[in-house]
Parts: sequence; structure tokens; C-alpha cells
Amino acid sequence: MIVLDKFINLKIFLKAQLMLGLLFFFSKCENRNRYFHLEGSTMGTSYSIKFNHLKSNLNIELIKLGIDSILIEINEGMSTWDPKSTISKFNRWNSLEPFEVSSSIIEVMLGSLDVSKETDGQFDVTVYELMKIWGFGPNFSEGIPSKIQLEKTLSATGYDKVKVFDQSLVKLDKNVKIDFNSIAKGYGVDIIFRYLKSNGINNIFIEIGGEVRSSGKNNNNQQWSIGIENSPTSGIDVINRDVLGILYLDNNSVATSGNYRNFIDNNGDVFGHTINPKTGYPVQTDVLSVTVISNSCMRADAWATALMTMNYLN
Repeated sequence: MIVLDKFINLKIFLKAQLMLGLLFFFSKCENRNRYFHLEGSTMGTSYSIKFNHLKSNLNIELIKLGIDSILIEINEGMSTWDPKSTISKFNRWNSLEPFEVSSSIIEVMLGSLDVSKETDGQFDVTVYELMKIWGFGPNFSEGIPSKIQLEKTLSATGYDKVKVFDQSLVKLDKNVKIDFNSIAKGYGVDIIFRYLKSNGINNIFIEIGGEVRSSGKNNNNQQWSIGIENSPTSGIDVINRDVLGILYLDNNSVATSGNYRNFIDNNGDVFGHTINPKTGYPVQTDVLSVTVISNSCMRADAWATALMTMNYLN
């Protein structure tokens, strides 16, 4: 009887241990973050969004729909490639009367004007026509612009030629036109970041066309990180994909701008896509690439463009 009692007690003990082990296993599974990676196309480039989350009832299809809706709305408002976009309609607005726009466009325009003032006009979103005559953007011109053409375009360029009035933009020159390409991607990153945060998601990595914002840790409970590409050293058309270094992100935004990927070759004359809004010419600088770290991806995006117009010693 004593042996039988010991056997029964041993079975009860082992069963209890097994139950505790299962409870511990399920507890570990419940506390483990679920990892998601969403990809797609937007703003003439691609996006990549990674995040992990504790909630098992997170509706990932609804999250994806929300992200795509945000990006579609930004495109419909700010794309110069879409003739039906709000900003395209504003560019065709041949009037000095207020032109009503969305709160998103107001936010981006105010951010643009702030960086323009801080950089003494080195950053300027009124460069649409300048980009066009140098062969960039929609409906671009071919060939090198004449001095007369350049002077005429510059006369309708300048951040002081557009004002924000309530929920409207006001032209101070009927010919001024806006191009948000140097700030819209960063803004898109910020808006998606806010959207994910509002859904209780804290471990986030968002990238749109090289503009990045992060929060928390990755799925390995480590800091998010990105590789900084090494700029080519033997000509603007040489693509060097070597990584210069690894940048570990600490709940911040990163934007990189360079002249060696987007350029035109006009019968041997190579021009990068960064135009100095004050001179009207493509920049000739000793800076090949700029990486900016900020708490706002929109501001990092704008500052990266502004810094590309300056020499290293500035």
C-alpha cells in the first residue's frame, strides 16, 4: 500500500508539473510579440513598414487599409505627377485669391516655410518650374535652359511668394508653382507613425523611399537599425551599394539625400536633381550625400535637401 500511495502521489506530482509547464508555455506565447511586415508602392517609390504587437486580436487587414488610405490621400493632395491632385490644381490656379486646401497641405506648407526661413531660402518648395526646365518632374523640358528662361523662372520662384491664410494657400505671384517632393515622403512617414501609435502599436519601423522613422525595439528586442550607403567616388553614374556604416535608431527619424541616384545626362553634361532655389542651377558641391536625424521625418526630409545645396564648409 505504501508503494502504491507513493506511485499515485508521483503521478499527481508529474501531472501538476506538466500542467505548470503548459501554463508557462502558453503564458510565454501570449507575451510574445506578433511580427508584421507590410510593403507596397507610393509616391513613385516603395514603402516598408515593420512592427510587432502583443494583441492577438489586432486586425492587420484593417491596419493595412488605413495605411493605404493615408498614402492615397497624400498622393491625391500633393502629387505633381497627378494632374487631378490638389497641388496640381493650385499650380494651374492663375489667381491671387485664396485657394482652399486640406489640413495636411497646410501642415506641410507651414513646415516648408519654417525650414525655408531657417535656411535662408536654401530649401524652397516653389521650385516646380526650376525642376521642369532642368529636365525633372512631370512635363519636363529637354536641353539646358537659356539664361533668359532661367531668369524668368527665378522671378516666379521664392518661398515668400506663397502665404498660408486660414485653410488656404495664397499666391503673391500668379506664376508660382509648388513641388512637395522634397518633403512629402517624410510627412507620409510621420502620419503613418501617428496612425500606428493611435492603434496602440509602439514597436515601429517605417520607411518610404529612404526616409525612416522608428520607435521601440525590433522583433529581437534590439534597436532598429539601417545601413548608410557609401556614396560613389568615381563618377555620378556609378552605383556603389557598399554600406558605409550602420545607424542604430533611438526613437527618431532619419532622411538621406544624395545627387548620385537621380540625375540627367544631357549630351555628356550630367546634372543632379538638387536645384539651388536661389541661383536656379543644379548644385555643384563637394557633398555627395547628406543624412539628417530628427524627431520629425518631415523636417529631416526637408533639411536633407537643404543641406545638399550647401558646401561642406558651410
